[in-house]
Amino acid sequence: MDIRLFVNITSRAWALPILAQLDAGIAGRQAPLLAATGAGRTAFAQSMDHLITLGLMERNPGYGHPLRPEFRLTPLGKSAAKLAGDIHRIADETDRDLLRRSWTLPVLASLQTPRHFIEIKRDLSPITDRALSQSLKTMEARNWVNRQVDDLTRPPRSRYSAVSTGSLLSDVTASAVTFVQ
Repeated sequence: MDIRLFVNITSRAWALPILAQLDAGIAGRQAPLLAATGAGRTAFAQSMDHLITLGLMERNPGYGHPLRPEFRLTPLGKSAAKLAGDIHRIADETDRDLLRRSWTLPVLASLQTPRHFIEIKRDLSPITDRALSQSLKTMEARNWVNRQVDDLTRPPRSRYSAVSTGSLLSDVTASAVTFVQ
């Protein structure tokens, strides 16, 4: 999967949890998915529309009531759902709020090997300095990312690496995501 598609998927808080639940075998209807994800109706509807726009899901023709449609994964959506399911199985319940943030998973995908701030930013071209900085600080506070400062260089440079749960997530996402230069 291209990093740009991965960034688009994670830009909606509930898109990845919806895909993970579909991978787990939850029916592709609104009520079961709402119950399984715990999302609010509006955020859920926006995430479903987003997944359809990205071409990962489609309405299942001939199934469901017009007011309660049934959805199914497209071939591209099946690979994205498998990745989402793998991510969902690694993270525990307390970590799921961090996974719903836009840049957490793309940054972890970039941290397959220890990287400097500018290298991460180069991999994720649409990210702003502030968004990357906040994402790294949040993951550092959760012990998903380790920051080491190299005092021997001038100016001192920070090197970030994924650790503990962040390392597991980095391995899963980096193996499925390709970076475009």
